Amino acid sequence: MGSSITKQQVQHVAKLANLQLSEEELELYTKQIKDIVGYVEQLDKVKVDGVKPTYQTLDGMVNVWREDEVGMSLSQNEALSQAKRIVDGYFVAAPALRLPLPLIKSGRRGVASAEFGRTSEFFQSKNSGLSENKYNAILTEVDEKGAVGHKDLFLTKGVRSSAGSNVLREYLPQYSSTVVELLEKAGFKTKYKLNCDAWAHGSSGENSDFGSTKNPWNEEFTPGGSSSGSAAAVAAGLVDVATGTDTGGSIRLPASFCNLVGLKSTYGALSRYGIVAMASSLDSPGVIGKSVREVKKVFKVMAGKDERDATSLDSVKRPGLVLTRPGIIRIGIPKEYFDKGIDLEVRQAVMTAVKILEKNGFKIQEISLPNSKYGIAVYYLVQTTEVSSNLGRYDGIRYGFGRESFGAEAKRRIMLGTFASSAGYSAKFFEKAAKVRTLIIQDFEKAFNSSADGVDVILGPVSSTPPFKLGEKANDPLTMYLSDILTVSVNLAGLPALALPCGFSKHNLPIGMQLIGPRWSENLLFDVGEVYQSLTKWHTKKPQV
Repeated sequence: MGSSITKQQVQHVAKLANLQLSEEELELYTKQIKDIVGYVEQLDKVKVDGVKPTYQTLDGMVNVWREDEVGMSLSQNEALSQAKRIVDGYFVAAPALRLPLPLIKSGRRGVASAEFGRTSEFFQSKNSGLSENKYNAILTEVDEKGAVGHKDLFLTKGVRSSAGSNVLREYLPQYSSTVVELLEKAGFKTKYKLNCDAWAHGSSGENSDFGSTKNPWNEEFTPGGSSSGSAAAVAAGLVDVATGTDTGGSIRLPASFCNLVGLKSTYGALSRYGIVAMASSLDSPGVIGKSVREVKKVFKVMAGKDERDATSLDSVKRPGLVLTRPGIIRIGIPKEYFDKGIDLEVRQAVMTAVKILEKNGFKIQEISLPNSKYGIAVYYLVQTTEVSSNLGRYDGIRYGFGRESFGAEAKRRIMLGTFASSAGYSAKFFEKAAKVRTLIIQDFEKAFNSSADGVDVILGPVSSTPPFKLGEKANDPLTMYLSDILTVSVNLAGLPALALPCGFSKHNLPIGMQLIGPRWSENLLFDVGEVYQSLTKWHTKKPQV
């Protein structure tokens, strides 16, 4: 199928997704989508007869009904405040029948009402003079005395929240995300809104519509993505901690590439309310900091059920992990994570960490996650299908600019997801991917079983390579996607994972490892991580900035 993708098919998919392509774009996307579809066709050889598809990793969830009652909502002025055009209190859309339009009153762009605070122009002008933004990590300065930075996917009331995209380059939200509210209530003032790959689409920070973020350890290299600004800001000492989102590795990869600790939480542990959605069954908010202790502290502030997020669960009431072998924590080493393709320096750094833990009382044993090799293929069918749905809301009418403002990566993922879920192809691609996702989950369940051969924690590299140079993979989407080959399976299974520094390459670039646990095992990961950091000093090393 990959070899038979035609320009006509891509043009048709673009039309379904309401995207306008130039002839040059059509040629480029046809080749790229053909390559990607050819790669995901490896799922054809996976036997899934009798396997139930997995669309959501929430445990114990049932439909919840509520009374249809009038409650607090945005005022009409608030609801209309970001519209491109309004007339007589209504949004203005393009006419369906091409009748003459009435006189249009243009809504002012980039200006907030008094109750929303400062304008986007204020932040742009203030931000433009920041000498400390040499890494292009900061998009907006909020409070010069603040202590925390937020990935620009997190909405902040009255403060520009762009998701790294030109579509939302002047968007001023009327409310803040739950995570932002919880942190501010606990005394963590917001200092910066931080750069990221647009819509969180990327592994290198190069897909931001506002320029690439640079790695403070070496400005010629990527800090990882998509939470690129979050990692760069913490590594450079601009903030103590920063929020991020991890949909396929977007917290762990930047943490690894910047010598930091990064938590990808259990899916459902942290509220997604007020965070710009990318792939709804995969998105997991989290935090990046310098040490496990810092990350643990911030996570406890952020965690909890949120009635405004149907996928949010009360982690406090979850049973957590009960060790069946008191006194011994068994760490599994997946043989597939150390197969060919793993850089020698990465292998050596991670295995040195394994030996340190083994020497200090942890039981080490080899395990197998045989279906992890299909993780990227599954991920880029599930994720892009959900992307095409979530980004369908951006029409330039109620807020933001039109779909012509989408960047290249967003267009590519929208079209790929539209294709994978379209009539005639959904069974071959999306439905098949959902079934292989089940097999990946079953691999983890088998590894974490309570029998004698089960393990409590899984340990492996975050990335198969140290940080790579900016521009090195930018023109080859499939190669870039493969950067997440060791991280995406965790998201497909909804598990928590903790990235930790464990060494440096010969070019003085950070190398990280990840601890993976069963659902709701964050505290166990913190415990193991703190033990490791008490035995090593990698996390204390800082770049010369």
